Amino acid sequence: MIRIRRLPLKKKPKKQKAQQQTSSQEIPLSKKLTENIHLFSSLYQDSSDVIFRSFVVGKIDATIIYIEGLSDTHKLDEQVLDTLLKNEFKEIDFLISIKNRLPISNIETISTFSECVNAISAGNPVLLLDGFEEALSLGLVKFEKRSIEEPQAETSIRGPREGFTESLGVNTSLLRRIIKDPALKMKAVHVGKYTKTKVMIAYIEGLIDRTLIEEIENRLNRIHIDGVLESGYIEQFIEDSPYSPFPQLLYTERPDVASANLLEGRAILIIEGTPFSLIAPVSFFSLFQSQEDYYERFWIGTFIRSLRFLFVVISLFLPSIYVAITTFHQEMVPTDLLLSIASSREGVPFPAIVEAIMMEIAFEALREAGIRLPKQVGSAVSIVGALVIGQAAVQAGIVSAPMIIVVSITGIASFMAPRYSIGLSIRLLRFPIIFLAGFLGLIGVMLALIMIIIHLSTLRSFGVPYLSPISTLQKPSMKDTLIRSPLWKMNLRPHLTGEFNAVRQGTNLKPVPKNGDE
Repeated sequence: MIRIRRLPLKKKPKKQKAQQQTSSQEIPLSKKLTENIHLFSSLYQDSSDVIFRSFVVGKIDATIIYIEGLSDTHKLDEQVLDTLLKNEFKEIDFLISIKNRLPISNIETISTFSECVNAISAGNPVLLLDGFEEALSLGLVKFEKRSIEEPQAETSIRGPREGFTESLGVNTSLLRRIIKDPALKMKAVHVGKYTKTKVMIAYIEGLIDRTLIEEIENRLNRIHIDGVLESGYIEQFIEDSPYSPFPQLLYTERPDVASANLLEGRAILIIEGTPFSLIAPVSFFSLFQSQEDYYERFWIGTFIRSLRFLFVVISLFLPSIYVAITTFHQEMVPTDLLLSIASSREGVPFPAIVEAIMMEIAFEALREAGIRLPKQVGSAVSIVGALVIGQAAVQAGIVSAPMIIVVSITGIASFMAPRYSIGLSIRLLRFPIIFLAGFLGLIGVMLALIMIIIHLSTLRSFGVPYLSPISTLQKPSMKDTLIRSPLWKMNLRPHLTGEFNAVRQGTNLKPVPKNGDE
């Protein structure tokens, strides 16, 4: 079983706790419609988008409250108002009679002001009747939303073109379309005092360890914040080691990636208002896996994945190794190459470490400018800026030509990381490693490598060792780490799911031609 470090709940001051209990009391609705309308009017004072529509049903006064832009007013007119004004209802069981006659699939009976406010804020009109302590929440939500498009942050040559959107209902339906078994469960948690953002915990019952779901719920319930605007808010509140530069959760906007992780026994956090869902737990090696690794033949997937790891190491250590060798270890360089480097650096007034820091900062600034500028000019500015600045710096004698080559190779190598989050971590760690190399040489580079490995060995993602399965020596799970074994050989799920239900496919699945075809 996995070991999960439970985080203690924060104790609140007594005064704050008392205020919270007072504010969270469930105030029941009054039988008098005028009292209810007065309270809602004072609550939504100066809110011109909140509509109060009063009318008479039979001999009973009624009012519908809804927010303009969140509710379907066309259906509200046709299916609700038209039905209520043109039909007669029995005075006995009046509320039940209305509920049965309205042609709406989702109608809920609510009895408190907080339930009414939550329904109105979610886009469901609330029907209040005089003489009744209960109201009806009408499922007529309709608001503008972005259509399903191809994910922008996780493009692929082969694979589905659908991506998550900002609508929680659309995202859950995309998962349901892929995983049709009722074992796919989704638990809802609301986070944020004012936004009340809905967070859906998706998992497959029987494949996931129940303690993992309990820990996720515990960490989400610990969050007391004004609002949640993106999944990054949730990620920063529930990760194990907040001071680590390495991401401990994986985010994705692809339903196929989320479904694959669900089938491996992980949990998906789908957050309302963002197309990026969080995956927990994750390992260091899962950050270098791409969906196309599994859609292509295993030889191709293994080769591309090996290139990824190689170029990520180059991206992290190449500038520091160049600085260390040119500063302290010139004897390691062949004579002809050393003379070429020395001649190119003859007129440069700065040491190699200053060169590297200057060029790395300039490259990062150009990359960030290319991201923030409009798409029409962003790529042109970054490419032209790199060429112009690099050529001008060499001609002015500020930077040597070999340093331009090293920084260029480093920048290209950094783009090999399939996840933007791990790419940011590598970009951040590159600078302290350069400083160590500039002061200690290759000893500083080795010291940085040892410190990174020790740090990675101590990290956990919801109780799962960050370097698993290599650090935990799980041979079956190593088939999908540095290499990608054939699909018909990966019979077992990762060990993080626990000891139960470890088999995920049958045996003897290797393609074999029939006797008649041999």
